[in-house]
Amino acid sequence: MDVRQRLLDELRVEPGKPAGIAQRDPAWTGGDDFAGLAEDDLKERAKEALHRGTAELSDAQELLWASDTNALLVVFQAMDAAGKDSAIEHVMKGVNPQGVQVVGFGKPSPEELDHDFLWRISKALPERGRIGIFNRSHYEEVVALKVHPEWLEPQRLPPGKRDEQFWASRYEDINTFERHLDRSGTKIVKFFLHVSKAVQKKRFLARLDTPGKEWKFNAADVTERAQWDAYMNAFEDALTATSTPWAPWYVVPADHKRITQALVAQILVETVRSLDLAWPEVSSKEHAENLEARKKLEAEPSD
Repeated sequence: MDVRQRLLDELRVEPGKPAGIAQRDPAWTGGDDFAGLAEDDLKERAKEALHRGTAELSDAQELLWASDTNALLVVFQAMDAAGKDSAIEHVMKGVNPQGVQVVGFGKPSPEELDHDFLWRISKALPERGRIGIFNRSHYEEVVALKVHPEWLEPQRLPPGKRDEQFWASRYEDINTFERHLDRSGTKIVKFFLHVSKAVQKKRFLARLDTPGKEWKFNAADVTERAQWDAYMNAFEDALTATSTPWAPWYVVPADHKRITQALVAQILVETVRSLDLAWPEVSSKEHAENLEARKKLEAEPSD
């Protein structure tokens, strides 16, 4: 087994098995292949891997665009300051922006609350040939709302207990929705960026201490930090229930941003490659027309 495949297998949540977030190291750097490297060497290796990954992803995205048969939906979920924004920025920087759309999901609007919880997700799906990125997603509905069940009230749901059966039904709805998308040509890959509580604190303080970065800090994030264990339990339940063969979850260590970005890039490359896409074929009629067009171009006088 090559290193790439081993890394993917290490990070993937095996369908039907516990996600095991608590047993996964947020500072993991790649296992034995990278053990013993000094921190600077590790950063350099990660930067090199990210550079290769972004170049390969650019080629893969061009094929996805040209084939126009599939879409790729990339879901990012994490605690605050885990590096979702920077992962999106650095991993996608080499990709043609015409082929990518990024959607962030915040508090639902009144119109969205008048529909089921997957309605606004459906509206934001990428079209064939494009990569769609969700910065937070429908998984807020089974993570944040599970930690804060009072946030369900504005949804005006039918009467009933908000017990484990309620959440199991939502997991089922999500799995069925994602299975439908997969069957329709939208490949889904989901990332949980696994940051430690200590590193989150360090990054929060850095936002407060660095000129021009305080705008990224939200005091409410510290309030949510107090619910850390509840969030970890909610993520554990959600990832375990919704990592499927057609829409797997990857738990990516997020204490080292460059490593996070390199791993995300590689998983995306392998995901597009798994679609077994092919370049469009030119028909004999189109080929003949192209030859005629070439003759006309070559017959033009030189400038």
